[in-house]
Amino acid sequence: MSSPRPEPEPRDDLPTTVGPRLRSLRRRASLTLEAAAGAAGLSPAHLSRLETGQRQPSLPMLLALARIYGTTVSELLGETVAERDAVVRAADMDATAAGGWTYWQAGAPGRGMQALRVHVPHGSQGDIVRVHPGEEWLYVLTGRLRLRLGDTTHLLAPGDSAHFDSLTPHRIAAQDPDGVELLFVHTLLQSPTATLCLGPTTGDGS
Repeated sequence: MSSPRPEPEPRDDLPTTVGPRLRSLRRRASLTLEAAAGAAGLSPAHLSRLETGQRQPSLPMLLALARIYGTTVSELLGETVAERDAVVRAADMDATAAGGWTYWQAGAPGRGMQALRVHVPHGSQGDIVRVHPGEEWLYVLTGRLRLRLGDTTHLLAPGDSAHFDSLTPHRIAAQDPDGVELLFVHTLLQSPTATLCLGPTTGDGS
């Protein structure tokens, strides 16, 4: 476990409302003072002083806390955020390839949920066990999906869906040679697209 970062000198150029906003956003993220401080590399006492306005955060600290709370530095500072476009056009969905899978962003960036359209080829990444924070919701569009949750394997056909805690060890694989296409929604804002679907290997594929 990494040791807490040294406390920076106080800054006087940040708004005095930053402290209460840090506390509000931490509570919105359902994090204790100890959990948030540990994730940011701070001591709980130092984070408490930030929240009460006794200390002012540095920019690196703001960046770290924004990632942990699933927000932006602008929101931490109380700046007005431009209105997001609610509609994502098919023509604007750029494909991203990772680990043999193909992803299309199906939702707006900067939201508390990430929505993707995913194509999983047959035989690709089927032996990787994924475990990560958050919740997942899957909906099969075409093909058949083999989903293993813990010790139970499910076969999902088009129109079938699954909603589960992502801390449950899970595997995703295409059942048919043509692969499977699905809609995928995850609640972990700060994870990059590939990490959401291709999380750390925690098993040997048996």
